[in-house]
Amino acid sequence: MNLLLKEIRDSPMLWLLAAVPVVFAAAILVPEAHTALFILSVLAIVPLAGLLSHATESVAAKTGDAAGGLLNATLGNLTELVIALAALRAGEYTLVKASIAGAIVTNTLFMLGASFLLGGLKYHFQEFNRASARLQSGLLFLATIALLMPSAVAGADSTSAAAAAQKLSLGLAVLLMAGYGLGLLFTLRTHREIFAGADHTQTGEVPWPIGLALATLAGVTVLVALVSEIFVESVQKAAQAFGMTPAFVGFIVVALVGGAAEMASAFSAARKNRLDLSVGIALGSASQIALFVAPVLVLLSYLIGPSPMDLQFWPGAVVMVLLATVTAMFVTNSGRSAWFVGVLALMVYMIFAMTLYVLPPAMR
Repeated sequence: MNLLLKEIRDSPMLWLLAAVPVVFAAAILVPEAHTALFILSVLAIVPLAGLLSHATESVAAKTGDAAGGLLNATLGNLTELVIALAALRAGEYTLVKASIAGAIVTNTLFMLGASFLLGGLKYHFQEFNRASARLQSGLLFLATIALLMPSAVAGADSTSAAAAAQKLSLGLAVLLMAGYGLGLLFTLRTHREIFAGADHTQTGEVPWPIGLALATLAGVTVLVALVSEIFVESVQKAAQAFGMTPAFVGFIVVALVGGAAEMASAFSAARKNRLDLSVGIALGSASQIALFVAPVLVLLSYLIGPSPMDLQFWPGAVVMVLLATVTAMFVTNSGRSAWFVGVLALMVYMIFAMTLYVLPPAMR
C-alpha cells in the first residue's frame, strides 16, 4: 500500500483521482448537468488509466509481455462490456454495434499507431514479435469475414432473410468464441515459445508486488467501469453541445474514453521499448472484442435484451473494420517499427474520424 501511495504522491497526473468521488457525487446531486458530468468523467478516467498502466506493467514483469498484454486487454475490455450490457438491456442495439466496431478500429489503428509513434520518437527502430502480431491480425481478419456474412444474407431478396441473418449470427457467435479460445490455447499453451517477447526490462524500475498489482487492477477496473457508465449517460447530450454527431460519438469518442486504461499501458510500454506489450494490448484487445465480447453480447441478448441481436453491421462499419485489419497486417508485417509507421496508421484512423464527423452513416 505504501508503494501505491508513493506513486500517487509523486505523479501529478494521479492527483486527478480527486475527480473520481466528485463525479460520483455530481451524478447523484445534478444528474441533468450532462456537459459537466462528461468533463468530470473524462478527468476521472485519466488518472485511473495511469494506475492501471503501472499495475499492468508490474504484472507483465512477472508473467511476461504476452500474458501481460492479454491481461490488460481483458481488464480493459470489461469497461466496453459493461457499457454494452447497459445498452443491451435498454435495447440500444445501434449503440452496442457502434461501440463494438469503434473499439476494434480504435484499438487497431489509434492505439497501435500512437504506440509506434511514441516509441519511435525515443528509439530509432523498435522490434516486436512478428508471429504474435500476425496471429492477432489473422484473428481480426476472421472476425471481419464473420461480420460480412450476416450483411450479405440480409441483403438477399427473400422474405426470410432477416430470420436467416439472425440464425447465422447465433452460429457465428459460437464459432468465433471457439476460435478465440483455440487461439488462447495456441499462444499460451501449445506454442507459447513462439510468442515470447524479447526482454526489454529497464533497470532502476521496481515493479509492485504481484498482490498489490492484482488488487489495484481489480479495484481500478471496477472504478473505470462505474465512471464509464456516467460518461456514456452524459456523452450524447454533451455531444450536442459540442456539435458532435451520434455516429462520431459512438465510433470515436466512446471508444477512445473506454479504452483509455489500455492506451495508457500501451503508450507507457512503447516509451520503455517494450513494444511486444504494446502490440499485445492493442491487437489483443481488438481481437478479443471481435471474437469474444461481440459474440457474448449476441448470446446475452437472448436473455436480457428486448429481442435477439444479430451481427449485421451497417456497410460503412464493416468496411472500416476490414481496412483497419488490413492496415494492421501491413504495418506489423516486418516485426520492426519506426515513428513514421505509426503516423501511417494514425492517418488512416483520422480519415475514418473525419468521415464520421462530416458524413455519418445511416445506422440500422
